[in-house]
Amino acid sequence: MSGTAQIGVTGLAVMGRNLARNFARNGFTVAVHNRTASKTDALVGEFGGEGAFVAAHTPEEFVAALERPRRLVVMVKAGDPTDAVIQEFAPLLEEGDVIIDGGNAHFEDTRRREKELRERGVHFVGAGISGGEEGALHGPSIMPGGSAESYASLGPLLERIAAKAKDGTPCTAHIGPDGAGHFVKMVHNGIEYADMQLIAEAYDLLRRVAGYSPARIAETFRSWNTGRLDSYLIEITAEVLAHTDADTGEPFVDIVQDRAEQKGTGRWTVQIALDLGVPVSGIAEAVFARSLSGHADLREAARGLPGPSAKPLEGAQAAAFADRVEQALYASKIVSYTQGFHQIRVGSDTYGWDVDLGSVAAIWRAGCIIRAAFLDRIRAAYASRPDLLSLLSDEEFEREIGAAQDDWRAVVAESARQGVPTPGFAAALAYYDGLRADRLPAALTQGQRDFFGAHTYRRTDRKGIFHTLWGGDRSEVTGG
Repeated sequence: MSGTAQIGVTGLAVMGRNLARNFARNGFTVAVHNRTASKTDALVGEFGGEGAFVAAHTPEEFVAALERPRRLVVMVKAGDPTDAVIQEFAPLLEEGDVIIDGGNAHFEDTRRREKELRERGVHFVGAGISGGEEGALHGPSIMPGGSAESYASLGPLLERIAAKAKDGTPCTAHIGPDGAGHFVKMVHNGIEYADMQLIAEAYDLLRRVAGYSPARIAETFRSWNTGRLDSYLIEITAEVLAHTDADTGEPFVDIVQDRAEQKGTGRWTVQIALDLGVPVSGIAEAVFARSLSGHADLREAARGLPGPSAKPLEGAQAAAFADRVEQALYASKIVSYTQGFHQIRVGSDTYGWDVDLGSVAAIWRAGCIIRAAFLDRIRAAYASRPDLLSLLSDEEFEREIGAAQDDWRAVVAESARQGVPTPGFAAALAYYDGLRADRLPAALTQGQRDFFGAHTYRRTDRKGIFHTLWGGDRSEVTGG
C-alpha cells in the first residue's frame, strides 16, 4: 500500500460511509478506515463497484495509502472522540498534510485544534457539512474553514463532490481561517431551527384557526412551494403532512408525540450570540419552543389554566387567513436569515475571519437543509453591497416586508386572541419593530441600573459617562 489515494475517510458510520462513496463516485481513489475493521471491509464489499477504494485496517496503513499532501477526513462524534482520532493520526503525518473534521464540532474546539496542529506544520480544516446522509452521498453544502494553503489542496476535491446550484456553481467555498467554517455551519443550523419553528407555527395556525386538515395543509404548503417560499423545508413539510400512518390510518402528524428534540447546534448559536451581544431572538425562541415541548410534566400541570380556545374560521375567512399566514411566514423567515447573517458578520469581525456573506448565501443554495430559492437574492444583495448591515435594509427585501407587515401583524394579533402560541412570528415582528423604533425603552432600563447599582449612563445632549446621586431630594449628576 503506497500513496495512491487522493483522499481518506476515517469513521464509517452513515455520514462517513456516504461521503467516502461520494468521493469515489466522483473519480477519486479513497482510503477508508474505521476503528472496527469489519465496517471498512463491509463498505468495500458492498460499494466497491462505485469507484476505487483502498481498505486500511490500521492507522499506519491508512496514512501510508494517502498521496502527499495527505488529506484525511475525520467523521466521528464531536468532542473527545474527535480529539482522540487527531491524537492518534497526527504523529503519523508530515508537514503540509491536512486533517479535515467533517463533524458538527464547536467552532472554539476547531480553533484550538487548528492552532495546535499548525504548530506541528499540519493543516487543520473544520468543515461544516450540511445535507444529512443523502447530501453526503449525492452532494452536500460544505463550509470549510482553515488556512488558504489547505483549501488550495482540498478545495478542488470538495468542489467536485459538493452540491451544485442551478447556475452550476459548487456549493462550497473557503469560509475563512481556523473555526470560521464550523461557526458558519453552527449559524446555518440556528437558522434551520428558526425556519422549522416558523413552519410549525404556520401549520398550527392553519389547523387550529383556519380549521384545515393535515391533507389540506399539505396542499397549501405545496402551493407555497411554487412561489417565493420555495425551499427544501417547505417541500418536505408538505410530504410529512400528507403522510398517513400505516398502522392507524390517521394523519402521521397526529400519532407523533409533540416533543421536539435537539442535538445542540441551535443552542450553541444562541449561546454564542449572547457572548457576542447579537440579537437572534427568532432562533432563541425556536430553541426554547423545543425545550418547552419536552417538559411534559410542566405542560400537564398547566393544562387547565384559563385562556381562549381556538375557534376555526370558515369558508372565505379561512382562506383569507391562510393567505395572511403565508405573508407572516415569509416576513418572519426574512428576519431569521437577517439575524443569522448578522451573527456571522459580528463573529467574522470579532475573530478576524473576513467572511464573505454573499459567498455563504451562495453555498447554501443547494445541498443544505435550509436551501431556498430566495438565497440567490440574498447572495445578490451582498454581492452588490458587501457592507450591507442588515438584509432588511436591502431595497427589495424592505419593500417585500413592508408589503407583508399588515398581514403579519394581523396573524400575530389573531394568534394571541385565539390562544395559539406563535413565539417565532411574534419575536420576528418585535425584532423588526425594535429596529425601526426612533427610541427604545432601554433608556428607562439604564436609569433603573444606575439607580440600584450605580452602573452609569450616557446622555443625549452631551458626551461622557454619567451617574445620578439618587434618593431623597438629591438629583445631582456626576461625570462628564
